[in-house]
Amino acid sequence: MRRAGIPFRSVAARGVHGLAPWRAIPNLVQILRGLGQAWRAVGEFRPHACFVTGGYVSVPVALAAWMRRVPVLVYLPDIEPGQAVRFISHFARRVAVTTEDSGAYFPASKVVVTGYPVRAELRGMDEAPAQQKLELDSMLPTLLVMGGSRGARSINRALADVLEELLKECQIIHISGRLDAEWVTARGEGLPMELRGRYHPHAYLHSEEMAQALRAADLVVARAGAATLGEFPAMGLPSILVPYPYAGRHQEINADYLAERGAAIRLDDERLDKDLLPTVRRLLADKEARRRMGERAQALARPDAARRIGRELLQLAGAAGG
Repeated sequence: MRRAGIPFRSVAARGVHGLAPWRAIPNLVQILRGLGQAWRAVGEFRPHACFVTGGYVSVPVALAAWMRRVPVLVYLPDIEPGQAVRFISHFARRVAVTTEDSGAYFPASKVVVTGYPVRAELRGMDEAPAQQKLELDSMLPTLLVMGGSRGARSINRALADVLEELLKECQIIHISGRLDAEWVTARGEGLPMELRGRYHPHAYLHSEEMAQALRAADLVVARAGAATLGEFPAMGLPSILVPYPYAGRHQEINADYLAERGAAIRLDDERLDKDLLPTVRRLLADKEARRRMGERAQALARPDAARRIGRELLQLAGAAGG
């Protein structure tokens, strides 16, 4: 938040869903502690509306706002809501969702389909400057490989196993996450000299650099977190999605949503070592297939999503006398 210049106030919270009672009770105490912190913060800030996006930390904040009669809007980035969003939706005035499919989980009177808001940097960026900034060869296809904000070890390992084979056919931007950055960098340094310049490993990319990587990419291999529902369609990017198998069902549902609409291919994590190389090779060799996937992804984009959410918040603030 400091990097973005946004004031930040921390609130205590821990998850309780699915835990044994002896673990859930201390976490519930933390949520109650966070409720007190959020109550004071809402009282000091005196907002006209409250916007939350789920996760257990949003529960005490949304509760404190509701108790102080501040209207709450909860936004669901994924298709299937988690326990926090399900709980908050009972006292939220509005529930904004990324896709129509999410409407089945909430009262129709509360739901508004907004789409997934994407960063301004993703709009209006040209491919050539992005390639130049990232020191890419404009004559080679570009594969972007990434996990979540902390990386994805199974994806990193599967890529490392087939790195030489893929680098003969493309250049790779690899966002490994900080936990695997050391050995990923060493793997790159051990490549044959003629392939080393085609491999671009990064522990992490900040917002502007990430936008450049997305613009430069011809194909993406990634997990299937909520951002894939917004950023890949916004960029018209074909993707290979590998849902994280220990995150509940939501990544699988996100991946299936894009795959069923022809915008992505889903690979299961346990078969990644067998399926990654042939799937990437097939798509790199078939430019027309990538074009079709990209068009189908772009057809799912809602470029005015941020404006729609903002409009809902202004309406709630006005209803509250703001």
